[in-house]
Formats: sequence, structure tokens, C-alpha cells
Amino acid sequence: RYTLEGHAKAISSVKFASSAASCLLASGSADKTLRLWDAESGRWKATLDKHQQGISDVAWSHDDRMLCSASDDRSLFVWDAEQTKTLLHLTGHVNYVFCTAFSPFSNLVASGSYDESVRLWDVRTGRTIRVLPAHSEPVSSVTFSSDGTL
Repeated sequence: RYTLEGHAKAISSVKFASSAASCLLASGSADKTLRLWDAESGRWKATLDKHQQGISDVAWSHDDRMLCSASDDRSLFVWDAEQTKTLLHLTGHVNYVFCTAFSPFSNLVASGSYDESVRLWDVRTGRTIRVLPAHSEPVSSVTFSSDGTL
């Protein structure tokens, strides 16, 4: 119904907020930006632009209060979706970060990278709590089960 225009380069990830009340859509792009849109009206709401290279993936927290963006700059940002401000800058991967996901309780973020590792991050502190390096290829997807396990 709408064409959402605004990114200067290819869009790599589009995710709807899970809450029907919020009607928000997040899009991440090779243009280094994360954009928030009102999905009902198609109107642009905000541009989040802290990454130094393109964004590969975006994920909403389960309460839709936070967003996480994964980037080719080897980092992730956790954002306050309502205030559109940076909460955390997560660094530690040594190659592109390709994917990200929040745990069901939104207290952890998982990230997968071309460095062949999965990292688990504590959202309260911004620290890596575990690195799972036992992959022989880049990690292209991460998710948690409904009980919070990977």
C-alpha cells in the first residue's frame, strides 16, 4: 500500500514491531542508517545513524522498547525505540556482524558474525557474557527459543 522512500542504498533488513498498538517498522540499509516508519501511514519517524558501515540486520526487543542493529562495521547498537537514542554500542566481533536477536526477556542479545562466532551480550551492562566460536563458516542467523535458550 505504501512505498517507503528514504534509504540511499539497498535495504538489508525490515522488521515490524510485534505490538499491534505500536505499528512501527524498522528498516536497516547499506547506507549505514536504521529508519523507523509508521506502518499505518507510511510516514518516516526517525533516522538512527551511528554505524560506520552498512547495516545487515535489525531486531526488536519483545516489548518493542528497544531495537538492535548489526553492522558491517563489526558492531551492534542497542537503541531506545521511543526516544530514538543510543543505549549501548556493542563491540567485540572481528568481522562483519550479520545477524542479531533479542532473548524473550529482552535481557540478552545474540549476534552472529562472519568471524564464525556467536556472541551473547548482557543488555544491562553491554558486556559479552559468552562467545561461541565453534563454527567453521560465517554465522548468518541467530534466534532464541521461547524459554530463552539459543
